Amino acid sequence: MASPQAAAQQSVHAKAAKKAGKELVIVTGISGAGKASALKAFEDLGFHCVDNLPLELLPDFAGIVCKSSEVEKAAIVVDIREGQTLDRFPEILKQVRLLLPTRVVFLDAQDAVLVRRYSETRRPHPLGKTETVSRSIVEERQLLDTVRNVADTLIDTSNFNVHELRANIQARFSHEDQTKNLLVSCLSFGFKNGIPLDADTVFDVRFLPNPHFVPEFRKLTGLDPNVAAYVRKFPQTREFLSRVTELMLYLLPHYVKEGKSYLTVAFGCTGGQHRSVMMAEEMCKRLKKAGYQVKPLHRDIPRS
Repeated sequence: MASPQAAAQQSVHAKAAKKAGKELVIVTGISGAGKASALKAFEDLGFHCVDNLPLELLPDFAGIVCKSSEVEKAAIVVDIREGQTLDRFPEILKQVRLLLPTRVVFLDAQDAVLVRRYSETRRPHPLGKTETVSRSIVEERQLLDTVRNVADTLIDTSNFNVHELRANIQARFSHEDQTKNLLVSCLSFGFKNGIPLDADTVFDVRFLPNPHFVPEFRKLTGLDPNVAAYVRKFPQTREFLSRVTELMLYLLPHYVKEGKSYLTVAFGCTGGQHRSVMMAEEMCKRLKKAGYQVKPLHRDIPRS
């Protein structure tokens, strides 16, 4: 435990580091969610990157970055390889933040996606010497629970390839003009499959008539023009779109002002096939017209 004098001195160092533009990002999360790719993205942004530094050395590393005349930004991976030391992560994080402005980024993905990735790469799970991948993922989530609870940023990589994850990291952590860098993802999903992990704002559109009950639309999605026209023809759809558009155009400049560079706006219906897909696509068109960078994502529709 640091003395009051030492704590005060550390606080002074932290303020000086913040003023100097110093920054530390701790990249963590579930194995297979893309930590290695994320670290490369940070490296491309000019961060000094370190993989798997022992957690006990993290305060020393932060102190070195704080005093360095050459290193301004640093990123470090902390993951399941730390073992039981992870229980001390919240305590160590407090020490680090007394020295240096620090953000924790937790990468996650749906279990089915993680299992598929391990199957494709044929690599064993770090905990999977004797267990199945599915069981190892469950165990890893339990071990990382204390880390996830103190994360500042949660990124669900289920729908990302390597290039999209890199773009996500760059949008969030690039220090260029934030007005140009704000990227708005309009995401459709089905409530029956759970709410997206990284959604900043969620709109429930299950109050709209469901195309699933129209035989000719059942096997189609909201990407089909006829399905989209069907959903759009109802007065409540048009009013909802108008109100949400007005709300987003009010909120986005404030998010930019606060330094946010990546925003996920999610629209959910029952299965994530029709209404939510149409809404996400339409909101992308409206926000793009207003001058924002947008990206439509559809979590639950079949991939061709």
